[in-house]
Amino acid sequence: MARTIAKDHDEKRAQILKSAAKVFAEAGYDRASMTQLARECGISKANIYHYYDSKDAVLFGLLDAYLCALRDRVCGVQVADLSPDDALRQVVAEILLAYQGADDEHKVQSGAMGALPEEQQKLLRAYQREMVQFLSDTLQSVAPDVFDKDPAKLRAATMSVFGMLNWYYMWNSGAGPQAREDYADLVANLTLNGVRGL
Repeated sequence: MARTIAKDHDEKRAQILKSAAKVFAEAGYDRASMTQLARECGISKANIYHYYDSKDAVLFGLLDAYLCALRDRVCGVQVADLSPDDALRQVVAEILLAYQGADDEHKVQSGAMGALPEEQQKLLRAYQREMVQFLSDTLQSVAPDVFDKDPAKLRAATMSVFGMLNWYYMWNSGAGPQAREDYADLVANLTLNGVRGL
């Protein structure tokens, strides 16, 4: 007889992944153990193995859930009815707000993705590329006369905006929503007033 799925199955998986983000970020993925993860979760190792069959499976589950949700949130910003400037402001703000509370996941993404098999890395990088493309398209609409002629410049400008946002994540991770919105406005102003002069 097949084992039934508990009513709180999804919640337990989510709890394991959140705990794994903390353990992997603090100890480093290579040094982290399933024993540490079980202790952080407050459950047995056997219980973790009921949900994930290996540490690598936990890592992939964590990064897949994090990056997929981040991609959906960022790329889900409705920009069709906004001016190009307002669209950029909205997208930049949404990225910073989406980063809030995800410091551990972000650190694990940066430091441990390379431990996964190439096929899994390709899937995760595809989520990242979709977000980069969405921001790039938004930025291109601000100064099409500049970027239509020079795609390399558009890529450099897009990655520079991500660089500013990731800098804020690295050095102001505890910032609340208002501080993030204020910084997003600063990034948008720097970008809008700068790209037209390129």
